[in-house]
Amino acid sequence: MTLLVTGGRILRPDHTVERADVRIDTDGDIDAIGDLERTERDQPLDAEGGLVTPGFVNAHGHAAMTLLRGYADDKPLDAWLQEDIWPTEAELGPEDIAAGARLAAVEMIRSGTTAFADMYFHVPELVDVIDEAGLRARVGHGVVTVGKDEAAAEADVQEALDIAAEYDGAADGRVRTAVMPHATHTVDTDSLERLVAGAQERGVPLHFHFNETESYLDPDGTGERPGAYADRLDLLGDSAWAAHGVHLTDEEIDRLADTGTAVVHCPASNMKLASGLAPVERLREAGVTVALGTDGAASNNDLDMFGEMRDAAMVGKLAADDASAVPASAVVEMATQAGADALGLPGGKIAEGEPADLAVVDLSGAHLTPEHDLVSHLAYAARGSDVRHTVCDGKVLLRDGELLTLDPATAKREAEERAREAVERAS
Repeated sequence: MTLLVTGGRILRPDHTVERADVRIDTDGDIDAIGDLERTERDQPLDAEGGLVTPGFVNAHGHAAMTLLRGYADDKPLDAWLQEDIWPTEAELGPEDIAAGARLAAVEMIRSGTTAFADMYFHVPELVDVIDEAGLRARVGHGVVTVGKDEAAAEADVQEALDIAAEYDGAADGRVRTAVMPHATHTVDTDSLERLVAGAQERGVPLHFHFNETESYLDPDGTGERPGAYADRLDLLGDSAWAAHGVHLTDEEIDRLADTGTAVVHCPASNMKLASGLAPVERLREAGVTVALGTDGAASNNDLDMFGEMRDAAMVGKLAADDASAVPASAVVEMATQAGADALGLPGGKIAEGEPADLAVVDLSGAHLTPEHDLVSHLAYAARGSDVRHTVCDGKVLLRDGELLTLDPATAKREAEERAREAVERAS
């Protein structure tokens, strides 16, 4: 059976909107777009009164941190990590990670996200959840060597390399891997060099936190800026993507552009932790691919990419002191095609021959009326709760607001129980 998304309007890659149907073939790819007649082989998916958009791409996050949503709010990053997050994370086991990731998958599917990047631990359990949920992802084991002895640091590095090799192509190819050192200041130089070499040997990309706060701008204690340090260690490159990029010099922006390194903007997390205002307009003007990510639910506190688009546009204007900076079309691109490009994943646009990763946004709400500009509505007015259907790799994950691959009630109950128990253990 083929799938026919019928009766709606579609968002084209150039951000024009037109009335069209979308036929999805049995391989999960978009076969045809236009005024299509239904055949006996077509299973209909009603998009009447809706806008068919690319599935949204959450390009940086830590899915299982849904367990810590609302746990340690209103603190600066260093204190938040060292006093609350890291001690509690040390108590999380494989089943906890699975429960947190499953809750995250429910939230993402319901709000039209079809692909995401995840840096955390107990990755095999995460991969199982991704397979079950039907999502697409780029995953890796997050390496932190600071505060660890040599043996523990070596084990952390080796686990990251083993995960990158073993799980690339899992879940029928929807899972791809990366080598993910946490940050230039939380991983020692020798370990970073090993991770870079291991990524190159395995042919997988690199992902890391970068220039998130001012306190992290001297990673090896020599006064060398993170941009120069990362470039010298070959962390930068056209298959690498860096999270945050808040405190960047012009020289570092040029390095990112010259090396083809993408940056994932996480505006809600940056605001909540008072990390600063990322220079998104300057990055885009320099030719850097800028994607969007929610970061973890402990520092956001949700995984709704619609909120992230709105935040990115608003903060981008403040940072540039220019109301025309980071316009609606830019943030929609950042949340879709730029995200897929940054992660090296398929999807991000609706076009023939592309994978059928898409969402249908219901336009009937009062907050989406009148329809002067639907791209503007996506960026400034729409919400995750407006998503009617979500499709990934040609498979319907959400139909008329009903999740088809996961049980939301069970996911919520398990996450609630495991979150409470983990906090009790940490206390």
